[in-house]
Amino acid sequence: MTEAERKTAESPYFLRMPEGESGPLFLDSPHSCTTYPADFRYAAGLPLPLLRQAEDTFVDALYADAPARGIPLLEAGCPRSYLDANRGLAEIDESLLDAPWPGPKQETSKTRLGKGLAWRVLDTGEAIYDRKLTVAELQARIDTYYVPYYAQLQRLSDQAVARHGVAFHINCHSMPSEAARFATEHPGLQHPDFVVGDRDGTTCDPRFTDRVEGLLKEMGYDVWRNHPYKGVEIVRVVGQPQANRHSLQLEINRKLYMDEVGLTRSAGFDGLQRNLNALMDELLRFARTF
Repeated sequence: MTEAERKTAESPYFLRMPEGESGPLFLDSPHSCTTYPADFRYAAGLPLPLLRQAEDTFVDALYADAPARGIPLLEAGCPRSYLDANRGLAEIDESLLDAPWPGPKQETSKTRLGKGLAWRVLDTGEAIYDRKLTVAELQARIDTYYVPYYAQLQRLSDQAVARHGVAFHINCHSMPSEAARFATEHPGLQHPDFVVGDRDGTTCDPRFTDRVEGLLKEMGYDVWRNHPYKGVEIVRVVGQPQANRHSLQLEINRKLYMDEVGLTRSAGFDGLQRNLNALMDELLRFARTF
């Protein structure tokens, strides 16, 4: 599949594997997809450039050299505003639906913000839809995109453990330079360069978190831990340190590499990518000697 085809095809996910044997480290990018499914049918008056600000634009490109280093890279096949792969299946915002949800429901800080499994509003508060979603419509999104994505995450983790006795995983994200009104529980917060999240030490060995944070600080970056992003569903599911499966969420401030409004790469992109490549090389060495 060519890059152009990858950006226009509708697929549950895109998986970039190393040509040789994979190491114990793998990555996933659940929010960088720029393909908008034909059945999205978002509000007619909502400008696509505004909707696209929900993406982790270019995160997949920042880590594009990972497979050449022996590190698999998994990318979601739908945008976050359509279905958020980093939410739990029970995080249903029932106010978005035309009928009661038949399955489990869980109110969380994100569903209260309108940012559950299917988003109701953008970070800036604009309504995504001028209609209600049907229950069948949301279930189809789950079956088509969410379930296959988590199945592939599980396969990558299983393969790493089978080959190396241990799996290390980084869940790759970006964050705006300033938290918007409906983005987090900390609107207006000026974000650091990076946030590492391990759900307060529960999803990986603390030595892995320490190593990621330490390497980034050595590069001169401002790094916070577990604030304001602890890691959500993906690291919770993948991270089972008691079973030699270690998972960490890594947030990058978009101001480091892109124009946040124009959605174009900035002059900082290449330098950041070089530093991420160096980070990947060091983490792969760490994982192989763990």
